[in-house]
Parts: sequence; C-alpha cells; structure tokens
Amino acid sequence: MAASRASSHPKAVVEADTFLETDNPLPPPTYAQSIASPINIILFALLITLIYLRLRPKPPVTLSRPAPPIVFRTFTPPMLKPYNGENNMPVYLAVNGKVFDVSSGRNFYGPGGPYENFAGRDASRGLACGSFDEDMLTKDLGGPLDDLKGLGEDEWEAMRGWEERFEEKYLVVGKLVAVGDPEASK
Repeated sequence: MAASRASSHPKAVVEADTFLETDNPLPPPTYAQSIASPINIILFALLITLIYLRLRPKPPVTLSRPAPPIVFRTFTPPMLKPYNGENNMPVYLAVNGKVFDVSSGRNFYGPGGPYENFAGRDASRGLACGSFDEDMLTKDLGGPLDDLKGLGEDEWEAMRGWEERFEEKYLVVGKLVAVGDPEASK
C-alpha cells in the first residue's frame, strides 16, 4: 500500500524516475556495443601485421665479392690487347706509357662506346690528334711502341691534358713497354 501511495504522489514519481536514471550507470542493453566490432577486428589485424613485420627474422646479409686487387704491372701491347672490355674483362688503355683502368667509363671506352678503338691499346697518338680512327693506333703489336714523332706542340699539349684528366679520374695500373724490353719480363 505504501507503494501505491508513492505512485499516487507526484513528487514520489519524479524521485523514483531520478533514482532509476542516476543510480544505474550501465546503459540499457540495447545500446551496449560488442568489442568484436568490424573496426576493432581490422585494427587488431593491422596491429598483429605490424608486429609481425617488425619482429620477423631478417634474411642474412650477403656481401658481394670484392674486386680482385689491382697490382701495378708492366704491359706490352699484346698483353694489353685483351683488356678491351669484351668477355667481362676490365677496360685498360695507355697514354704516354701509362696504363689506366678506365672500366668505370666503360660506356665511353668499352665495346660500343665512342672511344672503343682505344680500349686495350696505346691511345696516345689518337688522343693527341683528336682522332678516333684506326689509323692512329699501332698496327704491329709486336713492334716498337709509337715514339710519337711528328706531333706538334699543340698535339703534345692535348695529349698531356688527356693524361692529366686520366690521372685525376682513373687508376694507373701499369706502364706500357715494347715487346722484348727487359722490363716486360718482370
């Protein structure tokens, strides 16, 4: 009967409603969300993927084989000829008796390059004269070296300029001597 009195009294009804709203902190069951919502599943999968990518074992690092050391050698024209860039050989050329490794400039001095005639040869006269023709190269590889006779002062200066450029840019790997020279057997 007390309950019927409380319900009949207007103030009691308001207090009862307030009591129900303030003392129950949980939302009605129809508004509760599940932890397994699609966005949570996607975020969890992303988290697992990132953790896996961060912690997965890395393949061992493989180092490439170092290039064989280049030793200063004495070359004769026939010994220099194979170093023309073909068959995976390095590209060497000689200027004024010095043999340079121009392999890093393979696009210029190797097969198909504009200076390919000079690869594996003495390029002194051709560079001095500014000519890429075969005529500038010594024909007889077993004969004496080109003594560069007949070059004018301007041509000597041009050759020295090329020699200086090669010394700045490329490694000197040897010297060029004639076949039969006592130094050739060393």
